[in-house]
Amino acid sequence: MRLLKQLVPVAAVAAVGGAGVQAVGGNPYLTLVLGVATAVLAVFVYARVVRWSERRAPVEVAAQGAARAIARGALIGVALFAAVIVNITLVGGYRIDGLGSPAGAVGLLGFMAAAAVTEELLFRGILFRIVEERAGTWTALSLTGPLFGLAHLFNPHADLWGAIAIAIEAGGMLAAAYAATRTLWVPIGVHFGWNFAAAGIFGTEVSGNGVTQGLLHGVTSGPALLTGGAFGPEASPYAVVFGLMLTVGFMWLARRRGNVVPLRRGATATLAR
Repeated sequence: MRLLKQLVPVAAVAAVGGAGVQAVGGNPYLTLVLGVATAVLAVFVYARVVRWSERRAPVEVAAQGAARAIARGALIGVALFAAVIVNITLVGGYRIDGLGSPAGAVGLLGFMAAAAVTEELLFRGILFRIVEERAGTWTALSLTGPLFGLAHLFNPHADLWGAIAIAIEAGGMLAAAYAATRTLWVPIGVHFGWNFAAAGIFGTEVSGNGVTQGLLHGVTSGPALLTGGAFGPEASPYAVVFGLMLTVGFMWLARRRGNVVPLRRGATATLAR
């Protein structure tokens, strides 16, 4: 019941915010305002429903240290995507064809902020965290990663391989980032930095959603196996490899800090019921 009590209100905020962004017709400044407002409201609603349903303080979204954690995560996300783009460029799969749209990049700040916050609250803050309590960290990572990938199948240019790649490189990595830090701010920052670098800086597709209004006019070409094709660089093997590497790093840190929750006796049977 906790899943429903928490998922429904946060998902409602995400849906209303998404509808609002669609309604402004691509106006970048209104998109920025609505995106940031959606992100803030989603965190507020999440904190309230956690207090109500779990009778505890929502320490995973505590205000203290939030800005530093988000900035740290965003730097990781930008650096990670830049490494992917560099490798695709080296094999001739990406080139810069002039400047893009600064105004479009402004709108993407809001769009990606809303997406990063709402998706992390839903998938890591609620699904991963509650499953982890009952079945342990590794089980939760194995279950919620594929769900995160499947959620991206609804994007306009999505395909099965793209969803599998997202499940491996991002579903696991972002859950591992939460496990290592026990704050949602770091995975939110990584998620935002990755997405904004992809569309807002390098002008490439993000998970096949068709948004590419970045600071640079990026052009991808060549075999889809290397570049990710219409889904974007997230479906390239470079993204999968780098995402897995970061997942390993975060899980090593989680284990070192004693943050890996073991599988409880009887948890498998409980989940099956």
